[in-house]
Amino acid sequence: MQRKSFSDMRCPIARSLERVGEWWSILILRDAFQGLTRFDQFQKSLEIAPNMLTRRLNTLVDSGLLERRPYSERPRRYEYVLTERGRDFRPVLWTLIAWGNRHFAPEGKSVVLVNSKTGVEAEPVLVDRLSGQPVMAPNFRAAPGPAADERTRSRYALVKQDRPDQAPLAATAKRGRSRATAGGRV
Repeated sequence: MQRKSFSDMRCPIARSLERVGEWWSILILRDAFQGLTRFDQFQKSLEIAPNMLTRRLNTLVDSGLLERRPYSERPRRYEYVLTERGRDFRPVLWTLIAWGNRHFAPEGKSVVLVNSKTGVEAEPVLVDRLSGQPVMAPNFRAAPGPAADERTRSRYALVKQDRPDQAPLAATAKRGRSRATAGGRV
Protein backbone atom coordinates (compact mmCIF):
# COMPACT_ATOMS: atom_id res chain seq x y z
CA MET A 1 0.00 0.00 0.00
CA GLN A 2 1.33 3.44 -0.98
CA ARG A 3 1.66 5.99 1.81
CA LYS A 4 -0.24 9.27 1.38
CA SER A 5 2.00 12.24 0.66
CA PHE A 6 1.48 15.46 2.63
CA SER A 7 3.85 17.52 0.47
CA ASP A 8 1.04 19.29 -1.41
CA MET A 9 -0.87 20.28 1.73
CA ARG A 10 -0.52 23.92 2.79
CA CYS A 11 -0.22 22.95 6.45
CA PRO A 12 3.26 23.41 7.95
CA ILE A 13 2.70 20.46 10.28
CA ALA A 14 1.77 18.16 7.39
CA ARG A 15 4.73 19.34 5.30
CA SER A 16 7.09 18.81 8.25
CA LEU A 17 5.71 15.32 8.81
CA GLU A 18 6.42 14.57 5.16
CA ARG A 19 10.12 15.06 5.98
CA VAL A 20 10.44 13.70 9.54
CA GLY A 21 7.13 11.99 10.33
CA GLU A 22 8.51 8.46 10.16
CA TRP A 23 9.90 7.52 13.59
CA TRP A 24 13.24 6.24 12.25
CA SER A 25 13.88 9.67 10.74
CA ILE A 26 13.56 11.42 14.09
CA LEU A 27 15.81 8.85 15.75
CA ILE A 28 18.43 9.27 13.01
CA LEU A 29 18.33 13.03 13.58
CA ARG A 30 18.65 12.43 17.33
CA ASP A 31 21.78 10.38 16.71
CA ALA A 32 23.15 12.95 14.25
CA PHE A 33 22.86 15.60 16.99
CA GLN A 34 24.89 13.29 19.21
CA GLY A 35 27.66 13.29 16.61
CA LEU A 36 27.00 10.11 14.63
CA THR A 37 27.66 10.58 10.91
CA ARG A 38 28.33 7.16 9.37
CA PHE A 39 25.98 4.48 8.14
CA ASP A 40 27.45 1.78 10.40
CA GLN A 41 27.20 4.09 13.44
CA PHE A 42 23.50 4.74 12.80
CA GLN A 43 22.85 1.06 12.16
CA LYS A 44 24.58 -0.02 15.37
CA SER A 45 22.87 2.67 17.48
CA LEU A 46 19.38 2.04 16.11
CA GLU A 47 19.59 -1.71 15.36
CA ILE A 48 17.78 -0.93 12.10
CA ALA A 49 17.75 -3.03 8.93
CA PRO A 50 20.22 -1.70 6.32
CA ASN A 51 17.54 -1.27 3.63
CA MET A 52 15.33 0.74 6.00
CA LEU A 53 18.28 2.89 7.11
CA THR A 54 19.21 3.56 3.49
CA ARG A 55 15.65 4.70 2.71
CA ARG A 56 15.46 6.95 5.76
CA LEU A 57 18.88 8.52 5.13
CA ASN A 58 17.96 9.14 1.47
CA THR A 59 14.72 10.84 2.55
CA LEU A 60 16.56 13.05 5.05
CA VAL A 61 19.14 13.98 2.38
CA ASP A 62 16.42 14.64 -0.24
CA SER A 63 14.56 16.79 2.31
CA GLY A 64 17.67 18.86 2.99
CA LEU A 65 18.08 17.87 6.65
CA LEU A 66 21.27 15.86 6.10
CA GLU A 67 24.06 16.25 3.57
CA ARG A 68 25.84 13.19 2.15
CA ARG A 69 29.63 13.70 1.99
CA PRO A 70 32.24 11.17 0.85
CA TYR A 71 34.83 10.29 3.48
CA SER A 72 36.48 7.37 1.66
CA GLU A 73 37.18 6.80 -2.03
CA ARG A 74 38.14 3.09 -1.90
CA PRO A 75 35.69 1.79 -1.05
CA ARG A 76 33.38 4.77 -1.65
CA ARG A 77 31.78 5.62 1.70
CA TYR A 78 29.68 8.55 2.84
CA GLU A 79 29.01 10.35 6.05
CA TYR A 80 25.76 12.14 6.81
CA VAL A 81 26.09 15.64 8.26
CA LEU A 82 23.35 17.92 9.54
CA THR A 83 22.53 20.89 7.31
CA GLU A 84 21.26 24.23 8.60
CA ARG A 85 17.71 22.95 8.06
CA GLY A 86 18.57 19.84 10.02
CA ARG A 87 20.18 21.83 12.83
CA ASP A 88 17.00 23.90 13.08
CA PHE A 89 15.23 20.69 14.18
CA ARG A 90 17.16 20.61 17.49
CA PRO A 91 14.55 22.58 19.51
CA VAL A 92 11.88 20.14 18.33
CA LEU A 93 13.93 17.23 19.69
CA TRP A 94 14.56 19.05 22.98
CA THR A 95 10.84 19.68 23.34
CA LEU A 96 10.13 15.99 22.62
CA ILE A 97 12.59 15.03 25.37
CA ALA A 98 10.79 17.24 27.91
CA TRP A 99 7.33 16.12 26.79
CA GLY A 100 8.32 12.44 26.82
CA ASN A 101 9.86 12.76 30.29
CA ARG A 102 6.75 14.51 31.60
CA HIS A 103 4.23 12.03 30.19
CA PHE A 104 5.85 8.73 29.22
CA ALA A 105 8.69 7.95 31.64
CA PRO A 106 7.19 6.09 34.62
CA GLU A 107 10.67 4.70 35.43
CA GLY A 108 12.15 8.20 35.50
CA LYS A 109 14.06 10.41 33.07
CA SER A 110 16.62 8.54 30.97
CA VAL A 111 17.72 11.65 29.04
CA VAL A 112 17.55 15.24 30.22
CA LEU A 113 18.43 18.62 28.77
CA VAL A 114 21.11 20.39 30.83
CA ASN A 115 22.89 23.73 30.81
CA SER A 116 26.30 23.05 29.20
CA LYS A 117 28.16 25.28 31.69
CA THR A 118 26.42 24.43 34.96
CA GLY A 119 25.07 20.92 34.33
CA VAL A 120 21.75 22.02 35.83
CA GLU A 121 18.72 20.41 34.25
CA ALA A 122 16.78 22.74 31.95
CA GLU A 123 13.13 22.74 30.98
CA PRO A 124 12.51 24.08 27.47
CA VAL A 125 9.77 26.65 27.02
CA LEU A 126 8.58 28.06 23.72
CA VAL A 127 8.85 31.87 23.88
CA ASP A 128 7.60 34.49 21.44
CA ARG A 129 10.64 36.35 20.10
CA LEU A 130 8.74 39.66 19.82
CA SER A 131 7.03 39.84 23.21
CA GLY A 132 9.20 37.50 25.27
CA GLN A 133 6.03 35.80 26.54
CA PRO A 134 5.72 32.01 26.82
CA VAL A 135 3.72 30.75 23.86
CA MET A 136 0.79 29.14 25.64
CA ALA A 137 -2.98 29.11 25.22
CA PRO A 138 -5.10 31.11 25.65
CA ASN A 139 -2.73 34.02 24.94
CA PHE A 140 -1.53 32.39 21.70
CA ARG A 141 -3.25 30.23 19.10
CA ALA A 142 -2.71 29.00 15.56
CA ALA A 143 -4.42 31.02 12.84
CA PRO A 144 -4.44 31.04 9.03
CA GLY A 145 -1.43 32.86 7.60
CA PRO A 146 -1.16 35.05 4.51
CA ALA A 147 -0.59 32.04 2.20
CA ALA A 148 -3.46 29.97 3.65
CA ASP A 149 -5.67 28.35 1.05
CA GLU A 150 -9.46 28.20 1.29
CA ARG A 151 -9.36 24.73 2.88
CA THR A 152 -7.13 25.99 5.70
CA ARG A 153 -9.24 29.13 6.23
CA SER A 154 -12.41 26.98 6.34
CA ARG A 155 -10.88 24.60 8.87
CA TYR A 156 -9.92 27.46 11.20
CA ALA A 157 -13.32 29.15 10.71
CA LEU A 158 -14.97 25.85 11.68
CA VAL A 159 -12.86 25.64 14.83
CA LYS A 160 -13.91 29.18 15.83
CA GLN A 161 -17.60 28.28 15.36
CA ASP A 162 -17.32 25.09 17.41
CA ARG A 163 -15.16 26.59 20.18
CA PRO A 164 -15.98 30.04 21.45
CA ASP A 165 -12.60 30.15 23.26
CA GLN A 166 -10.95 30.26 19.81
CA ALA A 167 -12.43 33.67 18.97
CA PRO A 168 -9.89 36.39 18.21
CA LEU A 169 -8.44 37.84 21.40
CA ALA A 170 -9.39 41.43 20.51
CA ALA A 171 -13.02 40.37 20.09
CA THR A 172 -12.94 38.42 23.36
CA ALA A 173 -11.51 41.39 25.22
CA LYS A 174 -14.11 43.70 23.65
CA ARG A 175 -16.96 41.37 24.66
CA GLY A 176 -15.57 41.18 28.19
CA ARG A 177 -15.52 45.00 28.47
CA SER A 178 -19.06 45.22 27.09
CA ARG A 179 -20.39 42.70 29.63
CA ALA A 180 -18.49 44.34 32.45
CA THR A 181 -19.88 47.76 31.50
CA ALA A 182 -23.44 46.54 30.98
CA GLY A 183 -23.75 44.26 34.00
CA GLY A 184 -21.13 45.60 36.34
CA ARG A 185 -19.19 42.32 36.35
CA VAL A 186 -17.85 39.71 33.97
